[in-house]
Amino acid sequence: QVLLVESGGGLVQPGGSLRLSCAASGIIFSLYNMGWYRQAPGKQRELVAVITSGGSTNYADSVKGRFSISRDNALNTVYLQMNSLKPEDTAIYYCNGNRIQFAVNWDYWGQGTQVTVSS
Repeated sequence: QVLLVESGGGLVQPGGSLRLSCAASGIIFSLYNMGWYRQAPGKQRELVAVITSGGSTNYADSVKGRFSISRDNALNTVYLQMNSLKPEDTAIYYCNGNRIQFAVNWDYWGQGTQVTVSS
């Protein structure tokens, strides 16, 4: 059974920081591209950041320079460090693991963690 379990969400004031974690089990973590997505009320889910199995990273323009994604393959965990948070960062943040093997797309999601940025 594949599980992706997010943690670290919460309420933070504008300008503050949070660190999200996503612990994976049931997959060969090092072979997966890992990403963070978010969904605000009334909006579509959007990509926040992704880190490939090789360690390359990519970010949404809205979070560049403020957020940082990293992974620890020994702990099967991916992180999202969020600094200089803004009210518009408020959303449910989801962890995603993705791998394409033999033309099959293996795609897994966590249950999400709420991030609220408010004074």
